[in-house]
Amino acid sequence: MATIRPFRGTRYNPEEVGDLSRVISQPYDRVRHGLQDEYYDQSPYNVVRIIRGKEAPDDAEGNNVYTRARDYYETWLDQGVLMREDQPALYVLRQSFTLPDGTEKTRQGLVTAFQLSAFDEGVVLPHERTHSGPKVDRLNLMRATEVNFGHIFMLYPGDRINELLDQAADSSDGLEARDLFESDVLQQFWPVKDDETINGVVEEMAPKNNLIIADGHHRYETALNYRDEMRKQHPDAPANAGFNFRMVTMVSMDDPGLVILPTHRLIHSYGKKSAVEVLNGAKPYFNVTPVDGRDELEAALDEATPAHPRFGFYNGGYTVLELKDPDVMARLLPERDLAWRMLDVSVLHEVLIERVMDISAEAVERKENIEYLRDPQMGYDAVDDAEAEFLFVLNPTRMEQVRACTEAGEKMPQKSTDFYPKVISGMVMMPIGLDERL
Repeated sequence: MATIRPFRGTRYNPEEVGDLSRVISQPYDRVRHGLQDEYYDQSPYNVVRIIRGKEAPDDAEGNNVYTRARDYYETWLDQGVLMREDQPALYVLRQSFTLPDGTEKTRQGLVTAFQLSAFDEGVVLPHERTHSGPKVDRLNLMRATEVNFGHIFMLYPGDRINELLDQAADSSDGLEARDLFESDVLQQFWPVKDDETINGVVEEMAPKNNLIIADGHHRYETALNYRDEMRKQHPDAPANAGFNFRMVTMVSMDDPGLVILPTHRLIHSYGKKSAVEVLNGAKPYFNVTPVDGRDELEAALDEATPAHPRFGFYNGGYTVLELKDPDVMARLLPERDLAWRMLDVSVLHEVLIERVMDISAEAVERKENIEYLRDPQMGYDAVDDAEAEFLFVLNPTRMEQVRACTEAGEKMPQKSTDFYPKVISGMVMMPIGLDERL
């Protein structure tokens, strides 16, 4: 069963920081150096100083990004910049945005404390592979601060919970903000302290299982590691101790605002084969169809069917590659589930990138020749400017594919999904120290 609890969150005090837009940020893994500088310039209290602080040449065991994060948090609490909630609450996060085609969407999330459950228990399931590096970094931050700052983005079945939250959120004014990086997304936030609503949401979530981690796999696995570490150190701690829980933002799989964007692949520093050689090598597996331009290529991608994944290839000219026969993947990878085999990213990487282009999975893992892009325009420009050889333009992974792979126990390749928008950091934080009770 899925156990959730309200929690006494730590939030920014609007009277001290003013516009909340100045203190929130993207999740830590999206904060690159240039963006990090911009967040630092926005406010001396921006949460990025905690979740992705700047390193210093003289960093040592007693003075480093993690100890500074702890000091920022504790100092801001003492100064009143941050404040603890007066009573346990659930939180509603609505994110409103416009897609490139002009469609307006609003996605609603429930921010709550989720009782951690190992993947083999079947309550919550991963859908992507992870790397060890980010988990070490996040564990060090958790040890130093004993606070959850970032979110796990988790998907649950059914939509009854949204109905309960709508009533609570619509009855009061929410906080509003716009993040610097995704400034076109309106972030609206409400604490929900009504006992009847809280109890109804907790009861509605309780019987659910097969929840899917949409984003934040590293953070979830880090939380499991921290929980196990704390249980070993404190075997008499009760089940409702804070470290047994993790702050998550839960979104219904049926939410009309749930959007997955494609992640395109830019191939650079390659040089093994020319475009002609790559396309000729693809012909045993794919229907290779040149088209006149970008509009024609994107229109062809829109007509893709689940049984025949297709993607675009750009090297100055435009080509559509469509898998000839699903049996191609069955012959090459008989041990993998059908749902995994028919993912666009699986077809692209297993057949074209690894077998035709001869780029090893290890090289892809190290990102030696590949860059992942949300905006394909950057890839088109890089090819035109001779900064890269090829661009692969992909369709987005569909939600039903995520469900099918997860239910089959298949972890999707990295960068298979880009759930948009990201769940921002800084609207609320959850203390998880030894003395916290949920």
